[in-house]
Amino acid sequence: MLPRLPLDAPAAVTFRKYTADGRDVTHLGAHPLGDTLRLVVTCPRTLGASAVVLRLNRDGCAAKDTPFEFVSEDVTTLTDTYELTLKTSALCGKSPSGLFFYRLLFVRNADTLFTDSVNNVDFDLTRHDGAAFRLTVYEADYAAPAWFGEGVMYHVFVDRFCRGEGETHPRTGERAPEINPDWENGIPQYPEYPGAHLTNHIHFGGNLWGVAEKLDYLASLGVKVIYLSPIFEAYSNHKYDTGDYMTVDGSFGGEPALDHLIAKAGEYGMKIVLDGVFNHTGDDSRYFNRYGLYPTVGAVQSEDSPYNRWFCFRSFPDEYESWWGIPILPKLNHANPTCRSYFTGENGVCAHYVKKGIGGWRLDVADELCDEFLDELRVSVKAASTDRKDGPAVIIGEVWENAADKVAYGNRRRYLQGKQLDSVMNYPVRSGILAFIRDGDAEMLYHTLTELYASYPGSVSDALMNLIGTHDTERILTVLGSDWEDYDRPNEELATARLSPAKREKAARLLKLASTLQFTVFGIPSVYYGDEVGMEGYHDPFCRFPFPWHDLNDPIRADLLTHYRALGELRRSPAFHGGDFRILHHGESYIAYERVARDGSDRVVIAVHRGEGEVTVPVQAAGRIAYSCGEVSYADGALTLGEDSFCVLR
Repeated sequence: MLPRLPLDAPAAVTFRKYTADGRDVTHLGAHPLGDTLRLVVTCPRTLGASAVVLRLNRDGCAAKDTPFEFVSEDVTTLTDTYELTLKTSALCGKSPSGLFFYRLLFVRNADTLFTDSVNNVDFDLTRHDGAAFRLTVYEADYAAPAWFGEGVMYHVFVDRFCRGEGETHPRTGERAPEINPDWENGIPQYPEYPGAHLTNHIHFGGNLWGVAEKLDYLASLGVKVIYLSPIFEAYSNHKYDTGDYMTVDGSFGGEPALDHLIAKAGEYGMKIVLDGVFNHTGDDSRYFNRYGLYPTVGAVQSEDSPYNRWFCFRSFPDEYESWWGIPILPKLNHANPTCRSYFTGENGVCAHYVKKGIGGWRLDVADELCDEFLDELRVSVKAASTDRKDGPAVIIGEVWENAADKVAYGNRRRYLQGKQLDSVMNYPVRSGILAFIRDGDAEMLYHTLTELYASYPGSVSDALMNLIGTHDTERILTVLGSDWEDYDRPNEELATARLSPAKREKAARLLKLASTLQFTVFGIPSVYYGDEVGMEGYHDPFCRFPFPWHDLNDPIRADLLTHYRALGELRRSPAFHGGDFRILHHGESYIAYERVARDGSDRVVIAVHRGEGEVTVPVQAAGRIAYSCGEVSYADGALTLGEDSFCVLR
């Protein structure tokens, strides 16, 4: 670690961390219980420090100061070395995990200098108490499933992906869905303005049979995990308003279609991850039953209903807690153990589908699920998949920020310490990639990647769900090709708005850069359906058009598809799962990093330049160009990248 900015000539101050066997873990900030860390500080005599002190506190507890031991002085460089040993087991005491914050203090005659952490690795020195470094100690046996992180993840919005030929049974009678037959040109139902009421009852007819029919296509992209939008019985086309968790929606093909998809995907070596919307139900559900369409007595129908305490009524029956105040999405009361066990029990919803063969769960709005719910859910899911030869089912949380020290609704969360999640959706890396590719800010991407890798356990970093587009965001091609004023238009205009040919061509070029980053940094790339063929669209629901199966010969679509297939092939390299990640160089307009397989057998260097002119990046190794785009050359240990280009060296 080096301070970014000099203060009283501290340029030679370094702070490094080593494990007991001498491995340099300076770039890591999460360690298993039982690890012993050796902290080593060197500082120049000109700094005037008479002592170095570690100020550390457990989350929520008072800080304690511990002095480093003076080890040696170098008369040639006039530097002093200090060391301190930290035993994670001693830090945690009787607890199997914990979150800690620490700073280094350089004590001088006139004042004291403090480290001010920039990204949990780099730091400044200041004369005031700066931002702390984070240290996460996680349970010794905690690890994300090894299979999750291999290959590519593909995010399917079921109603819009493919109309399959299998049998379906949509709801009939009152509140039956309507079908828009125009798959090729139809526009998703949209409200008059963002936030206005929308029934979302118009469907396009995509189903689970259709997903199974397209497994060859998905295999050509290197897909190993298919993440499905909610599939349970519900009124809407998006199905985030669950009606019955134990019933697969008939319009998607029901239970037979899910069983068929699981089995067929297994033949391709693919696993299915389901979307678990466990924070709230729909008001049109067997649990709430506002419209009386289910045979059960719902919570809103009677205070004697077995489901009444599953919800929080302020004034029965009209006032109750709901998700973001949306009355059609009544919030479940997970403080109620009966409600909780319906999902997390030995034979609950989560275990039921895991036993059917799914690969795991993505948890919608994980921040709103209490610790007790997540603790129990993990036990249930892991127990239901404990006998699988390739490892247990995976649990991924929708968390939009750094999950290592996330505070949600006033509570510090412990998602990644061993008892809850295996992974999270990596929205921070999306922000970093967009800052670089759209706005030319390589510094933000550098800090984002550095902080995330220095925040999460290694297996979590390998399993992060790396995304640049989802059902909740504008289409990535639209983001990369639009000006800011393009967003500020009424929904009626956005519904048919498309990029000009020139903007579309430029956006496609930038998408190649963005997707290369998405596929090659730590984590598993998650491709939102259609991004690989340049689908366009602004905010929800315009990011949810039907997949353009009829138009894949469009030159830009075909070129992007070829690119994504090349990235999928690249992901087969051992370096991209289970190894190490290091940023080698970065500047105003470029970043270069390496991926190294765990056994050292495979090393890949990736460099991306976003800007005009050329940059030259030193690479201290012989190699060959495995994949590139733009003007790129490599000779004599120097990699030269032209305008808006990338290179993958092996």
